[in-house]
This record gives sequence, structure tokens and C-alpha cells, in this order.
Amino acid sequence: MAAPFQITIDCHDANVMCTFWSIALGYVEEPPPAGYLSWDDFLRANDIAIPQPGSIGALVDPDDVGPRILFLRVPEDKIVKNRVHLDLRPGRSADDRLAKVAELTEAGATEIRRVDENGRWWMVMADPEGNEFCVT
Repeated sequence: MAAPFQITIDCHDANVMCTFWSIALGYVEEPPPAGYLSWDDFLRANDIAIPQPGSIGALVDPDDVGPRILFLRVPEDKIVKNRVHLDLRPGRSADDRLAKVAELTEAGATEIRRVDENGRWWMVMADPEGNEFCVT
């Protein structure tokens, strides 16, 4: 049996990252627990301090298939290349990849380089905070 997991991404602004990655992945912001209208309501009801805006956010797969993605504010900047990154696979055709690259560029991503290998290509990109990912 596989172990459940989430992906946690360090960032400076969780709100910006949630907005961008919800577009990139087709995910939605995690709704508050049942019985609560908002996360602030849940936190107040459980005597948990309400975090500063942009310090934490989570996305979930609306079909409940993919892992939860958690964004946490950290004080330090990203300095070197990621050791782990996401590969987005929007479809098999070059047109599908080009459309996704255009969509993500419009949403705040940056194209880093195109890689051509074995008759296929993919685009290495950076999200709004400089984390690398690929559109394959």
C-alpha cells in the first residue's frame, strides 16, 4: 500500500504561489473543514493563531487523485537549482505543450530554456518565485 503524502514548497508569498499553481495544475484552494465557512473561523474555534497573510496556503486536486500541495513562507531566498521539481504533462502534442507554456507565462512563469532530445522537446520554466519546473 502506498504512503499518502503531500508536496511542501517553501516560498515568500503563499497567496501568489497558490494562485499560480492552481492555474498550472488545475487544483483548487483547500476548503476549510466541514462545518466552517473559512479557515479563519476554523482557527478561531480551535484557539489557533491566525497566520499572517501569504504565510501558508494549500491546494488540492478537485478530483481527489493527486497529492495536496502546501506552500509555507520561509525567510530565506531560493539560491540554487531545485533538487526536486514538478513536470507538467498537458498532453502528447507539441501544440498542447505550447498552449500550456503560453498559459503559464501569462500567469507569471518564465521560460528558462527549451530542451530538444530524442525527437521530443520540453520547456524548463520558473514559477513566480523562481522554482524550476518543466512542461513535458
